[in-house]
Amino acid sequence: MTNNSKNRFVPLLLAVCLIAGIGIGTFYADHFSGNKLGIINTSSNKLNALLRIIEDQYVDTVDMANLVEEAMPQILSELDPHSSYIPAKDLEAVNADLKGHFSGIGVQFTIQDDTIHINSVIKGGPSEKIGLMAGDRIVEIDDSAFVGKIVTNSESMRRLKGEKGSKVKLGIYRPGEKELLHFTVVRGDIPVKSIDAAYMVNDKFGYVKVNKFGETTYPELLIALAKLNQENCKGLIIDLRGNTGGYMAAAIQMVNEFLPNNRLIVYTEGRKSPRENYSSNGTGSSQDMPLIVLMDEGSASASEIFAGAIQDNDRGTIIGRRSFGKGLVQQPIEFSDKSAIRLTIARYYTPSGRCIQKPYEKGKEAEYELDILTRYEHGEFFSADSIKQNEKEIYHTSLGRPVYGGGGIMPDIFVPQDTIGMNSYFRTAATRGLIIRYSFEYTDQNRTKLQQYTTAAEMEKFLKTQGLLDKFASFAEKKGLKRRNILLYKAKNLFELSLYGNIIYNMLGIEAYTEYMNLSDNTVLKAIEVLEKGESFPKAPEENTENVAQEKNDSNKA
Repeated sequence: MTNNSKNRFVPLLLAVCLIAGIGIGTFYADHFSGNKLGIINTSSNKLNALLRIIEDQYVDTVDMANLVEEAMPQILSELDPHSSYIPAKDLEAVNADLKGHFSGIGVQFTIQDDTIHINSVIKGGPSEKIGLMAGDRIVEIDDSAFVGKIVTNSESMRRLKGEKGSKVKLGIYRPGEKELLHFTVVRGDIPVKSIDAAYMVNDKFGYVKVNKFGETTYPELLIALAKLNQENCKGLIIDLRGNTGGYMAAAIQMVNEFLPNNRLIVYTEGRKSPRENYSSNGTGSSQDMPLIVLMDEGSASASEIFAGAIQDNDRGTIIGRRSFGKGLVQQPIEFSDKSAIRLTIARYYTPSGRCIQKPYEKGKEAEYELDILTRYEHGEFFSADSIKQNEKEIYHTSLGRPVYGGGGIMPDIFVPQDTIGMNSYFRTAATRGLIIRYSFEYTDQNRTKLQQYTTAAEMEKFLKTQGLLDKFASFAEKKGLKRRNILLYKAKNLFELSLYGNIIYNMLGIEAYTEYMNLSDNTVLKAIEVLEKGESFPKAPEENTENVAQEKNDSNKA
């Protein structure tokens, strides 16, 4: 073919290529434009692409960082009730509770009338060293007034906490002083205790109240046990009521103190997490100590690991009410911006094989959150017969006692919630916070008198002479709660217990408060009764004992 012939076909070839290009372009434009993105072949790519499209094409300017922050909790909530997102601003506070310390000025405070009132000063902390006192009011922070509507718990925490070694200037109003006092506090490490109380309930038995399972819980327990052993402790009550859990490792360490060697404590298993067993190593210091564990509907997670191991190994007696029912294991994962997620990676199982996670369904998160209220309305807090046990999930302890899966740990001995004296007037006073507010106000106005009493018993004796019930009713009426004398005196014991207890707490601390409240606590009293009778160690069911005896006789005949 000549060059002239080739040249004649060039325009035709170019035209064909152009038409083909237009056709291909039209095909892809029709199929992959607008809301169809063919390049997206995975869900993660789809999510990233969505964010890019919003940022590039949305009609208004969008705060993308805020959009992602709001989306993260929603995505995790689709998985299960306990996978969660923790924003960077909250992570330090969340971790501090379990780490066993935080950096701050070392005071406990309440907010009354839009002002920070220092309730107590932590011994050995930065504030005590520079002379701050219980009853002081913080009215200035870093040379700026800090009173009024801006004074919230979260804002107060943000301003008073800070890096170790940093300084904060405080303006203090102290009753009796004409002028403001000014202090500069150097922030330091403030301990966060896991154990609220450890004392002897009588001359034989000890009591330990554990409020969470954190990094320092096990060392704190060892100190508590050593203290009680010095007082010749012959039996122990571990109170886990209201303990929502924490680190699984801390619960395992605690259980190990009470179990003989090579007893299964708990095992975990998940889709990407092969089964892992955790067993006792025989080094525990209290393997033979008679043991009672107290639980209620607020006991969850690590608390249930502890109680489940004690129950399934027939090591002690569980007393109280059915526990919360959280059998999911979360792994914390931090992001570069200091936010984090807690992702469920496995389920945990008690030694008998129970997963005590209560049921949950997607789309019914509200029902899950309101489960405790539902239990209350069904009467479960007041009667063991109202508890619906899953008869299809029957397991057995080492002695052959039946236990049930499918939602919390059932106590061996049920103790109903005490409602004697409860009525609408007391309930309203409590839920509005009026009892706590009056208790603080009374404490604040009478610190000098109250400081001469060093025990709960001494302080209660004094408070009984002060006519607090009538004074409280007058205070509550000024705050909008109509006085109802008949209901007031029907709930007299409840009111006095709450008022005296809160004042004791304000002046003497959490251990004295716990000791005082336990004097009339039916669950604690039942635990003492069981220990007194020597019945803390469970026994095998009678029918199982008979079967074993029959099998032994049959084998002898053979």
